Amino acid sequence: MERETALNLVKPHLTDHRYQHTLGVMETAIQLAKLYGADPKKAELAAIFHDYAKFRPKEEMKQIILEQRMDPKLLSFNSELWHAPVGAYLVEKEAGIKDGEILDAIRYHTSGRPSMTLLEKVIYLADYIEPGRQFPGVEDVREMAKENLTDALIASMKNTIVFLLKKNQPVFPDTIETYNHLIINKEN
Repeated sequence: MERETALNLVKPHLTDHRYQHTLGVMETAIQLAKLYGADPKKAELAAIFHDYAKFRPKEEMKQIILEQRMDPKLLSFNSELWHAPVGAYLVEKEAGIKDGEILDAIRYHTSGRPSMTLLEKVIYLADYIEPGRQFPGVEDVREMAKENLTDALIASMKNTIVFLLKKNQPVFPDTIETYNHLIINKEN
């Protein structure tokens, strides 16, 4: 699917602010893909569609999670997590994208997962560091991303986990497992 076609499919589902975020994620994902050897075209498409379901009604997302037998733990955690797996399902169903790598990059862009593929890492990190993001620690992670993908991922996950802990929010188990997996398997 060509970039303009994909953007035209996504735009009606996003606010103007989220569309600008999507463009930033797309450009960042392409840069990271080229830097680390992922497929830039797949990175482009996964980035364009990563927030496809972000503004779907919570009830619709909950229904899809139940009907499609997605991880039932999702329903016990913040609904902000839901748009990733639901988005992967809807992108396949509504946009006709069948590439499993692209769909998994969309599916895991909020929680991560142990043994993430290169494309999944690129999309997760691009979503975190795109130029429109402004929060404590993001500049450090942007700099790390230029040198070491794994270090940047670890830092982004650590920041996210600490942020949630400071707000007394639960941390999705896959995120903790992903962080642990990255730390345990990091090559020094």
